[in-house]
Amino acid sequence: MALQGADVLVVGAGVVGRSVAFALASAEPAVRVVLAGAVGGAAASHAAGAMLGALGEVTDQAARTRHGRLRTELAVTAAARWPAWRKQVRARAGTGAPPVDGYGTGTFVVLNAVSSPLDDASFTAIARAAAEYKLGCQETAPSDIPGYHPLDNDRALRAWYLPAEGFLDARAWLATLDAALAALPNVIRTPAGTLTALPSHNYLLDTPTGAFRAPRAVVAAGAWTTPLLEALDPDLPVVPVLAAAGTALTVTGPEPLPAVIRTPNRAYACGLHTVPQADGSRYIGASAQPCMTPAPHPTAGALRFLLDAALGQLDHHLATAAITHTHRGNRPIALDGHPVIGPTPKDGLWVASGTHRDGLHTSPLIATTLTEALLAPTGTPAPLPGPLAAFTPCRPLIADLTTKEAATEAAAHHAALAAEARMRPPLTGFWPQMLTDGYQGLMDRAYAAMPDGYVPPPDLAPLAYEEGGPALAELAAAHLDRHTAHFG
Repeated sequence: MALQGADVLVVGAGVVGRSVAFALASAEPAVRVVLAGAVGGAAASHAAGAMLGALGEVTDQAARTRHGRLRTELAVTAAARWPAWRKQVRARAGTGAPPVDGYGTGTFVVLNAVSSPLDDASFTAIARAAAEYKLGCQETAPSDIPGYHPLDNDRALRAWYLPAEGFLDARAWLATLDAALAALPNVIRTPAGTLTALPSHNYLLDTPTGAFRAPRAVVAAGAWTTPLLEALDPDLPVVPVLAAAGTALTVTGPEPLPAVIRTPNRAYACGLHTVPQADGSRYIGASAQPCMTPAPHPTAGALRFLLDAALGQLDHHLATAAITHTHRGNRPIALDGHPVIGPTPKDGLWVASGTHRDGLHTSPLIATTLTEALLAPTGTPAPLPGPLAAFTPCRPLIADLTTKEAATEAAAHHAALAAEARMRPPLTGFWPQMLTDGYQGLMDRAYAAMPDGYVPPPDLAPLAYEEGGPALAELAAAHLDRHTAHFG
């Protein structure tokens, strides 16, 4: 097959890759864009709950750290982009888009006792963030929440209503993006392929349907980003991206939900939540398990935990609901827990990954910001504006917490997970305190085993203390060596 020329190669067809390709091609009709990647599979986008939440994701830990606050600023900025972005994409998609995409606003955040003091602190942090950004946050009686029918033992005692928090049916939105991309004559879709660098500051994308060459490439391959970049250039000091495997369900409901119902983020994950879908069904999510490499299938333990939590804490009426779909996705989480977005030292090579739970929500902001940078007349890429400037791909590893602080935070998450699983320690002797001390000792040992210069974020703590600990330490050490060799 003949080699075809292009202006930008976008490698990765999840929501971020598709959004970048759409923004580029619609901003400049003369720019030829190739979008490469598998559709579906175990990527995060097809399994997403699509809560377009800026406040709902706030945690006490994030509010106390510089980069956590930057992430909240990023989320708030992205939320403001969604109405115009959705209108633009749907207008381009025309009749090819699903007639409804499940878009709506309104989120209830419930504070129940099926967790730990982490929930209390994050519940308070949500209200503080709402006041700081002048966004709505209203106290409401949990009994007034439509569609909320927890078991008495799991009921909430307090709840916030966040009127401006958006939500979407992720599957319908991806279909809308696909229709919009199909309507753009300057976009070519291809299956996944291999990306290599050519001596002439060009990139070659070799796919089963053709080979393409372009001076610029954007790698937006989610949890598959790191092996792709290592094959391209093993010495490139881009922060490695791992996977956080998640399981979710779609179920039928006795009545359509008018709004999202969720807990605060908790225990390594995104909190328990249910999201209205375009067809009237309900999305229930989500488990989270950090992995060194993407996991292709749901696990029995994840499904059991999710169903038990949802039926007890959200709606016991769903015990007779039909499970219409089981979702499995691998969220891309960077080695230090933060996004990996922007230009690399390799001329013409850009990365947009590591968004963890925020990829779909921040996709309009990431896509438009990268498009403006890629199409800028200057030959040298400048740092991206706003909060994204802190998350450049080849930055030093971010560590807002000391090793001791991170280990203590991770131990608190572990205790919260045990509480949500209803673990009841014996009340003889000192069992409750012994368990608390045991969690702390486990985390202290796991964090001490990491190389100097690396503090795992609490989201990755299970990798540090489970059998993946040595592999995580080895990955961190190799990256630190690469970074030192490149930057000194």
